[in-house]
Amino acid sequence: MCVVLIRSVMLYILVIFAVRLMGKRQLGELQPSELVITILVSNIATLPIEDVNIPVVVGVTPILALVCFEVIVSCLNLKFPKLRRLISGSPKIVVRGGCIERDILRELRFSADDLLMALRGKDIFDLSEVQYAIVETTGSISVMKKPTEAPPTRTDMKIAADCSDPPVLIISDGRLICKAMESLKLSRSTVEAELKKNGLSIEDVFIMTADDSGNCFVADKQGSPPKKLRIGENNDES
Repeated sequence: MCVVLIRSVMLYILVIFAVRLMGKRQLGELQPSELVITILVSNIATLPIEDVNIPVVVGVTPILALVCFEVIVSCLNLKFPKLRRLISGSPKIVVRGGCIERDILRELRFSADDLLMALRGKDIFDLSEVQYAIVETTGSISVMKKPTEAPPTRTDMKIAADCSDPPVLIISDGRLICKAMESLKLSRSTVEAELKKNGLSIEDVFIMTADDSGNCFVADKQGSPPKKLRIGENNDES
């Protein structure tokens, strides 16, 4: 039992390392070659766990070989677009100018139901709203609505808006996140002083977020109503 447990932990760590090494896309929608590598890695990893007579190295070696192969292929894909199209294919336009491209759907073996289901996944229930749709190499569909059906933007309505990054988490369960603080140019003493004004300490805070304008959201561990605070912009106190 101990041998199986140790093997499981070792291979678990190895597979996590392998997926991290192959890149972020393995965590989301996969290209065909990436899907094949992921399936093979998961199947190979189970062999030494199921049969203790198989040496661990028998599972480790092919996993590392496949990961290296995938990294090499990814690098070649970046350098040679033709090879990328050969391995991963190319996006296919299924709706152009509001008209359905039936030949492309037939080539992709997409039925009308498949197309409507993919559009519903994009919160589009009326095909007449679609101006342009394209099936990506991952199998997902990207859609552009007709201008008359798209919601108005602030630019359309001539409403001014500041361009700023979203808030970041600076306190999580009573602990300061130093990297986030540095990105906002905030010091510990600045945050402590602002919390003290509201009867709180860092240890009392469950979640605190802040943006580069100094706007903060604070939720304490006691379950009190969340508070909105403001910390001075670009404070550099220490």
